[in-house]
Formats: sequence, structure tokens, C-alpha cells
Amino acid sequence: MPSPTIVLIHGAFADAGSFTPVTRRLLDAGHTVRVPGLPNRSLLGDAAYIRSVVENIDGPVLLVGHSYGGAVTTIAGAADNVVGLVYLAGYALDEGENLNQLQGRFPDSPLAKALVFTPFPIDGAEPGTDVSVNVDEFPDIFARGLDPAVTQVFAVSQRPLAAIAFEQPAPVAAWKTKPAWGIVPAADRTINPDVERFGYERAKFRGVTEIDGAPHLVMYSNPDDVVKVITTALEEVG
Repeated sequence: MPSPTIVLIHGAFADAGSFTPVTRRLLDAGHTVRVPGLPNRSLLGDAAYIRSVVENIDGPVLLVGHSYGGAVTTIAGAADNVVGLVYLAGYALDEGENLNQLQGRFPDSPLAKALVFTPFPIDGAEPGTDVSVNVDEFPDIFARGLDPAVTQVFAVSQRPLAAIAFEQPAPVAAWKTKPAWGIVPAADRTINPDVERFGYERAKFRGVTEIDGAPHLVMYSNPDDVVKVITTALEEVG
């Protein structure tokens, strides 16, 4: 079997550029990598889009989802050619569960008080609501400890997530049939780390790595640790 293509899925409030240090390392190591951009319009729509990307790849795929991208991975990972899943500070939803329900099991993170809600037009329908992070608070909540010159750019270029994504239940949980690995950045201020730990433990992941002091944007702060977990997953599914 050929080595799997690694598909990196960014989360809410970020874009494909958030994977830059990891993408560079994987490419330099000779891996085939794809980093599609999420529309961030709905969980089901985003998952359907990623699944279409995956199913157009010839050969096996390892899905790697960050944050909200973990929820997308949970659904899109049901594609037949997906052979493994990696969650980075991600939501490992159960079948029939939505983001609000999983998060609601635990105390809010500092993110909750920094969210900004903005209406956006929808053709022929009631306006939708975009959810983003206060620009001034973004660096501390999303990427504490990283270079402010970098985090300020992320803050002003963030991609909002439509509020409906928090309410849509996952119709399938790919981790029930596919091997999975997870990373918990212990200093995460965007998602309560206990949300991540709970999801990973419930899903009985093959391996869970805790990184002390790491922020939510763990693939930027600790790219070598992230690549190590991805490489371990590749070796096991291969």
C-alpha cells in the first residue's frame, strides 16, 4: 500500500496557514500533503467538502484535524480511503453529538468571553451569524507565548465560523472504525483541555500526547511534537 496522503484540516478562527511549520516539515520529509481551506459555514457542509477532497485523492489518507477541524475529521473520516485520524486540540464528537453538547460538559475556557457575533447575509433566508474572536484578545487566547508579530497577523486574518456549526450533530463518528491519535496542549485557553481529554478517552485513542505549556495553536508552537505524532500514526496505519 502506498504511503498515505496527509490531509491537514485547520480549525475555526484560523486558515491553512496555521499549519505552515508542520506542512514544511512534512514536505521536507518527502510526504504527500494537502491543506484545504474550510468554508466554515456549517459542520455538515464543511465535512462534506473535506470528504469530497479526500475521495478525490488516489490512495489512502491520514486526516489531521485541529480544533473545530477535529469535528470535521470525525465526520469526513468515514470516507473509505481514510485509514487513520489525528486530533490536535480537537473535538472528538460522538455520533449524534454537537459541539455545544461536548463543550457543555465542562467549564468554559477564556474564549467564551472573547467571542464576537456578527450577522452575515444569506440569499433568500434569515441572516446567519458569524462567530469570531476579539482581535485584541486573540493572541493571548489562541496562541499565548508565540511571537506577537505572528499572532497579530493571525488575529486580523482569522476566518469566522458560522454559529450553526455549533448546533449540528455529527451523523457519524469515524473514530469508531478508524484508529486515532490525539494531542492535548495543556495550556489551551481556546478549548478547555478536559474537553479534549474526555473525547480522546471516550474514543479509546491509540495514543494521546500531552504537551505542557503549549497553547491552542499547538502546530505552530510545537511543530516537531506534532510531526512526531503524525509520523507515528503513518507508521502504524502503513
